[in-house]
Amino acid sequence: MHTVMVILGGLALLVLCLLAARLLGGLGPGPMLTAVQLFLPLWFVGAAINLWVGVSRAGYSVAEELPIFLAVFGGPAAVALLLWWKLSRG
Repeated sequence: MHTVMVILGGLALLVLCLLAARLLGGLGPGPMLTAVQLFLPLWFVGAAINLWVGVSRAGYSVAEELPIFLAVFGGPAAVALLLWWKLSRG
């Protein structure tokens, strides 16, 4: 359940980045592409923090947490990359 909540948190962060781009950058694909480019490193750091918490506080090994990290980062990142691909096609 925790993993699902973290993935949903990543999707919420993506939505916040897109909303900020719309409010600050206006209409058009340019600001949205920038939002996606900003989201990806932010979410990588967030997913890495989740991995660190799992290893340091929950007692899992890195080998146990790595597949969870890939799912946590990969899900929202895949949505962001799909959005980036659609926006960049015009």
